[in-house]
Amino acid sequence: MSAHGTYAPAPGAAPLGRMVRAQATLETRTLLRNGEQLLLTVIIPTLLLVLFGAVDIVDTGKGSRVDFLAPGILALAVLSTAFTGQAISTGFERRYGVLKRLGASPLPRWGLMTAKTCSVLVIEVLQVALLSVVAFALGWSPHGNPATVVLLLLLGTATFSGLGLLMAGTLKAEATLAGANLVFILLLVGGGVVVPLDKFPGPAQDVLHLLPISALSDGLRDVLQHGAGVPWGDLAILAVWAVLGLGTAARFFKWE
Repeated sequence: MSAHGTYAPAPGAAPLGRMVRAQATLETRTLLRNGEQLLLTVIIPTLLLVLFGAVDIVDTGKGSRVDFLAPGILALAVLSTAFTGQAISTGFERRYGVLKRLGASPLPRWGLMTAKTCSVLVIEVLQVALLSVVAFALGWSPHGNPATVVLLLLLGTATFSGLGLLMAGTLKAEATLAGANLVFILLLVGGGVVVPLDKFPGPAQDVLHLLPISALSDGLRDVLQHGAGVPWGDLAILAVWAVLGLGTAARFFKWE
């Protein structure tokens, strides 16, 4: 304390960037310590890749099964981490008053969402590395530009993160738990992850192609399986969902 009665250094909030980094680190450690979340985000996609890649359960069309399945399972990994896992964990944090306490801190609402999305990206890096190793062991032969793949994964993460936070920030924890798992199962079956969309009736295909999981899995498959260029149509669908999800979550997210 100085002679004039002021404190040195002056008390106050940390810089915004430091607050976001600190919260992102905390979120990442929490996710890594949660065994149930790791089961959903890491183990289930890996088991599905091994099961459907090794056994001829679903007709995936011409070519290697793993070449069709690997891009879809990568999309599923993004869905499980950014949407299902994040929605459930955030919903219960809200119920137990954790978010209420964060709401009283200098960290703004969008800063919390940014930190949670950054923690999701860390987990996804681990997922992609593990799934790629398993896919290569099954005979995967990817093509295309890695930068396009990264762009699709980032945009898919933003999309599902926004939708997950929207669900967690507006519904009760129990409803979020049930809803997030139900959406996960429905999109696993009808999102082109392991079952080609052309197996569905024509009118249903038109609707399913507009889903974010379909856009992500189709985009990854076009690049990694067929060596296509930038899938602008799929990117546009993901961009629309990302803006709607993140924008609506930022507007209606409730701290308690």
